[in-house]
Amino acid sequence: MELEVKILDIRIEDVRHKMKEVHAPLVKNEMQQNLIYDFPDRRLLNEKGYARIRVVVDMESKKETVFMTTKRLISNDVFKKMEEYETIIESKDIGMGIFETLGLQLMENIKKSRESYRFKNSLIEIDVNEKTFVPFPYLEVESPT
Repeated sequence: MELEVKILDIRIEDVRHKMKEVHAPLVKNEMQQNLIYDFPDRRLLNEKGYARIRVVVDMESKKETVFMTTKRLISNDVFKKMEEYETIIESKDIGMGIFETLGLQLMENIKKSRESYRFKNSLIEIDVNEKTFVPFPYLEVESPT
């Protein structure tokens, strides 16, 4: 389980400056393709969950890693609490085949850039999505507690 907070419509340079100021190291700089799957009746998305295949390309090494993930909303009180299961898979095509065999359909294909900084036990991420999906940059803070 992780706790997640999003801060919308940020100024990227201000966040980068603050991360440098508090000596938070840049731990990831990547491009992502997020393939969001659900059943035809959208039961996962309607309950604030989803199945996802994420293709991540590290911008320095150019290494590609593919993740298969399911997320389910546990609570949305002060902080959003998600139950998450994730594993690395061999290829995007294998994950797509598994989801489609289970009856899931591709609902969205979203591309974004992500910079991730480590501060204490939290991950602070600057996300810039395709403008048609989210028209402004935002900050995502993930923490186990």
